[in-house]
Parts: sequence; C-alpha cells; structure tokens
Amino acid sequence: MAPLRIIVGDTHVPFVEGGAELHVRSLVHQLNARGHETELFAVPFNPQAKAELLSQAQAWRLLNFRETNGRPVDLFIATRFPSYFAKHPRKTAWIIHQHRAAYELAGTVYSDFQHTAGDVAIRKTLIEADTAMLRECRRVFANAGNTAARLKKYNGIDAEPLYHPPPLADRINSGPYGDYVLSVGRLEAIKRVEIAVRALQFAKKEIRLVIVGEGSHRPEIERLVAETGVADRVRLAGRATEEELLELYQKALAVVYPPYDEDFGYVTLEAFLAAKPVLTARDSGGPLEFVVDGVNGFVCDPDPQSFGAAINRLGADPALAARFGAAGYERARSISWDGVIEKLLAA
Repeated sequence: MAPLRIIVGDTHVPFVEGGAELHVRSLVHQLNARGHETELFAVPFNPQAKAELLSQAQAWRLLNFRETNGRPVDLFIATRFPSYFAKHPRKTAWIIHQHRAAYELAGTVYSDFQHTAGDVAIRKTLIEADTAMLRECRRVFANAGNTAARLKKYNGIDAEPLYHPPPLADRINSGPYGDYVLSVGRLEAIKRVEIAVRALQFAKKEIRLVIVGEGSHRPEIERLVAETGVADRVRLAGRATEEELLELYQKALAVVYPPYDEDFGYVTLEAFLAAKPVLTARDSGGPLEFVVDGVNGFVCDPDPQSFGAAINRLGADPALAARFGAAGYERARSISWDGVIEKLLAA
C-alpha cells in the first residue's frame, strides 16, 4: 500500500492520563512505523460540563479535514466522543468509548445523568446525534466486544471489535509469584479499587497490595486504607514509571482488576503478558472477554470477600498461579497490531 496521509482525531481531558490516551498514541506510532504520514489531532474536552456536551460536539462538526496546507488528507480515524463529528469523505471510527455517562452509566452512581426531564432530553439528542455522525463513517470498529455491544444496543450500529496489544507489550516479562497483588489504573470510582483494598481484610496477613495510579478518588482510597486497618499492607505507588510498573508486574502474585463495565482495559493483557493471573468481577465488562474463571484467573462476585478468597487460593498455591499465568500468556501473546492496521486502512 502506498503511504497515506492520516489524521487521528481524539479528545483530551487536560491533566488526565489513562488507557485511552495510550491507545491513541500507540495507533499513531504504529501507523507512522508502517510508513504512513500520521498526525494526532486532539481537542480539549470537559466531561463534567453536561450542558455543554452538544456544543463541544458541534465544535468538531465545524472541522473539515479534507485537506491541510493545500494537500489532501487520505483518511480520518475518529476515536472517542465527539471526534467522529468531524467532516471527512473517508472517515472511519475506531471507538474507544462514547460519552458513557449518557449511555449505559446513566442513572447509576457513576454518572451525572439521572432520570430527570432535562437529562433525558440531552441524552436523547446526544444518542441521536452520535448515531447520525457514526453512520457517516465508511466503517465503524470498536476496541472490544463490550464497546461493540453498546454501539449495537444504543445506536443500532454494527461494529467489529479490533483488539490490540498494550503499549508495554514488547517489554513485559514474567517473574516469580511474590507476596503482593497488584492494582493498576486511574483512581476513579468506576475502577472500584476499594474492592481490592477491602479484600485484604479477608486475605492472609502476609499478602500485600500495591496500587499504581492517580485520580480524583485517591483521598477516598487513602481514608479507606486507614479505616480498614490494612495500612501496613498497602502501598500507594502513585504514577509509577514504566520501569517501575514492569517490575511490579514481573514480581506480583496476581493482578486485581474489578472495574465496573470496563470498555477494554490494558491491565488484563499486561498482566497476562507477565504470566500473572487476573482477578476480575462478573460485571467488569471488557476483562471478561479474556479472563476465563478457573483457567487464567478468577471471575468473582463484585465484593471484597469473594476477591479475598480468590487471593488466598493463589497465595496458598503458587503452582496454580503459575498455571493460570501461563494460560493467560497464551491468550494475550497472539494479539498484534498488524490485523488492526490492515482493517483500518482497508476501510
């Protein structure tokens, strides 16, 4: 294929760094590595400004990426809401997620959208607009089956899941099964890190918890650690460097990952590439596309006692942890960027 000029569109919440940001940067890197001239175009986004969601989407609608500096742009790849509102004759979407607060999270503790007349009206308009904009795309892909299912349910759009490896994939190594379980991710309510903290109350005293990540929920996590009396067994590592994170994966007993209805989640694949079992919850969404209960990890009820029991089983049987880890590695190692890039460009 001849080199293409490609713009990848994304939204950016200032001072927030997570899997979605890594996803988009990795896509740009992979396209450039294959000889395509690719640039990331990101527009600031404020997800808390509920009354301004439609105007923020309209800002993207004013943008036409047909050409730049007198040269045509061959392809526009949209990712998160509202980047797919942009105009381009060859627009493709690889959806990480839409504005989840207005979709499946509406009416839950994880959303500011409730069942009021005003919220219902905004939500209805937003979903209708999303559907129209996504139907402009030549193809719509999703980053996982869970995301594709939402697109079908709420927008009536068929999206093919395209799984891709995490950015650290080539550098992750396995190691001994240590005396701690690892939690990785932004410290936000929807990630439910508190389940991992409370699970220590039901786990053997020699097992520790290391939490990697920062976020608005950190003060609540700190208070919970103190209140539950496990402060001597919990390490809040904050925003670890890549080298620190690689070492933590390498020496962990297992990875505890219980988010609520996650889109995809790099954590599962990172853990598997380090040959570590993953403990997730029955309502965690994306991780369930990879974690098979009793094969490469445990799928637990979303409560601390269930997770504590799973931690104890692995802590008491390192051979079981190793067997689960090996099965997880086999699941993750076959996922590559080649098929993803081929399908995005063919569209």
